[in-house]
Parts: sequence; structure tokens; C-alpha cells
Amino acid sequence: MSKPSNDPNMMSTLRQEDTAPAAKSWKRFFLRGPWEMLATIIIALGVVMLMQPYVMWAYTYSFITTLVGTVMFIIVSHFPEEV
Repeated sequence: MSKPSNDPNMMSTLRQEDTAPAAKSWKRFFLRGPWEMLATIIIALGVVMLMQPYVMWAYTYSFITTLVGTVMFIIVSHFPEEV
């Protein structure tokens, strides 16, 4: 059996082969920036729904909307920043 090579050029070649084009497109879809912005907008929408005095259904669903946005923000904060 041969010993694995520690050649840096070989390692970079292997890393490039590991990331297929389909995998890069999925990684590009799950970038942190746009998803954090969406989660922040959902949280803000929940707060606005909570503070308005006119529509009862908006007040009723304000807590769950804020909660979904908060949980989404926590999950999305673990996404990579760039591909």
C-alpha cells in the first residue's frame, strides 16, 4: 500500500473535485445574507402585527409570526457567508 501524498497541489485538486457544480448551486442557495434579511423582516412584521390596534387576526398571529422569524434567524445564522 502506498502512503498518501502531502503535496499541496494534490490536495487543492482533490478539494476542487469534491465540490460538484450541483453542490455549489445548493450552497449558493443557502447563503446567510438573504435568509437573515428575510428572517429579520418576518420578526419586524410580527412586531408590527402585535402593535396595531385594528385587525384582530393580525394580533392573534403576531406571536407565532415573531417566533417563526426568531427560530428562522437562529437556524440561518449557521449558514455559510460565502460559497
